[in-house]
Amino acid sequence: MTVAEDGDVVIQAKANDPRVTPVGRYLRRWNLDELPQLINVIRGDMSLIGPRPHALTHDREYERRIAFYARRHNIKPGITGWAQVNGFRGITDTEDKMRARLDHDLYYLDNWSIPFDLYILALTALSPKSFRNAH
Repeated sequence: MTVAEDGDVVIQAKANDPRVTPVGRYLRRWNLDELPQLINVIRGDMSLIGPRPHALTHDREYERRIAFYARRHNIKPGITGWAQVNGFRGITDTEDKMRARLDHDLYYLDNWSIPFDLYILALTALSPKSFRNAH
């Protein structure tokens, strides 16, 4: 993706987004764009599994609009998560989409276990749903 300034307005990537380069489209489609985040996992800033981080502007907006939104920050963000493997990735242009993502994030927090993490890792690599909405 080409460089874009976010500021107070975040424009999320969407289908046929002109900012996405051909190489970026391929990397995103196959989740390869997430691999550099392994450095953040090794440093201890992220986890392999957990709620995906959002832009700070989105965090501020949705903390005001959706009850319990901030609870997703009780654990480290992850490279992949329960919401992503269930198809809730990509643009969150409606409150309903963000609520669905949040519901999955909170389910993960309430039901965390090592077997659940291993299941999510397997789904990340194998489930067609985890590749949905990859723009």
